[in-house]
Amino acid sequence: MPTTMPKRALALLLSAIATVLVLFALYTWFTLSWSYSEGERAGYLQKFSKKGWLCKTWEGEILLSSMPGAIPERFAFTVRDESLVKQLQSSMGQRVQISYEQHKGVPTSCFGETEYYVEKVATGPVNPVAPSDAPAGM
Repeated sequence: MPTTMPKRALALLLSAIATVLVLFALYTWFTLSWSYSEGERAGYLQKFSKKGWLCKTWEGEILLSSMPGAIPERFAFTVRDESLVKQLQSSMGQRVQISYEQHKGVPTSCFGETEYYVEKVATGPVNPVAPSDAPAGM
């Protein structure tokens, strides 16, 4: 009789651990597949690098400027799609427009350091605030 108690306790412990792991996996899946918000931002791509100790993720930063001369706001984002990574790597220093989804509560940084995941990228004009080539009288 004394040998069955440890087996029962071990089975109960293993069941509890399995339940916790399944609940953690379900929560992670939910936070990554359901978006809290969606939006677009445009600015100049300042930083883009692969970061992380164990889980390497692509992290970037654009500077948002509402008008020429205004102090820009920084917007940090994460990219998980390799085709978008290549597109952003070729757009360093240029104006880009990103479409993103915000995923709140992702439990680990292995999926990205920010909660903003880029879904689409478009590059804009190199200098949209430069004077145009229009004649001076117009």
